[in-house]
Amino acid sequence: MRSLFDNFLTTPAYAQSAGGGGFSAEGLMSILPYVAMFGIFYFLLIRPQQVKQKQLRSQLAALRRGDRVLTAGGIVAVVQKVSDGSNEVEVEIAPNVRVTVLRDTISTVITSVSVPANDVTPSKKD
Repeated sequence: MRSLFDNFLTTPAYAQSAGGGGFSAEGLMSILPYVAMFGIFYFLLIRPQQVKQKQLRSQLAALRRGDRVLTAGGIVAVVQKVSDGSNEVEVEIAPNVRVTVLRDTISTVITSVSVPANDVTPSKKD
């Protein structure tokens, strides 16, 4: 019984060749799968999220009165007042119901009503 127990807990010491302490291709090949996995994760997960965050920051910087937004709480609202020096935005969530929310709690700009200055709307002629 003792010899069986010793066989499971101890490993025999095999003779090894004198190893050179230099660079080996085997060490590089063992790291290569981890580098490849990081590259795949970066391009499939991290990079698209960074692009989406950059786009949201630019949309929040360009908020104007009349824009429809979605808050982090799931409330769809219309922007009524934007303070340039403040992080607060006044939104209307129902007719005559206005609340003040932080700019950071706006998760999506649904529609933007900003119209370029050179666009001309056609007028009806009777």
